[in-house]
Amino acid sequence: MLYRSAVSGISLLSNPCVFGAGFLNSKIIDIFASMNSKIDIKRIERASKALGDPYRIKIMEAIKKEKDWMQCSAITEMFDLAQSTVSHHLKQLVDADLLIAEKDGRHAKYKINKEGMSEYVKFLNRFEG
Repeated sequence: MLYRSAVSGISLLSNPCVFGAGFLNSKIIDIFASMNSKIDIKRIERASKALGDPYRIKIMEAIKKEKDWMQCSAITEMFDLAQSTVSHHLKQLVDADLLIAEKDGRHAKYKINKEGMSEYVKFLNRFEG
């Protein structure tokens, strides 16, 4: 008897013993690897979209120049933008894993997410040469 896996769409025998545990484990690993790849692509897409705005690039450059954290109020003062607009830009960068946000009392502070940025750069470097 055959059934179709809801996750992968692969037809398998209803009795996994026919294929043995190795076959199923291999298929499960393949399924999760492709799902992980899709998640990674979504992260890359979010980072690319976040960096597609000139204000966000300027924000990243300003935060990079700081030794430690940069206060939201300092970022807001740098631009002729409403505080809500700056907050939106910062949220996009945080959601893209390019910045790390931390509450400091009633204020927020930000720093570059080195791990997230490194993964993004590593992905882009695959197209080099």
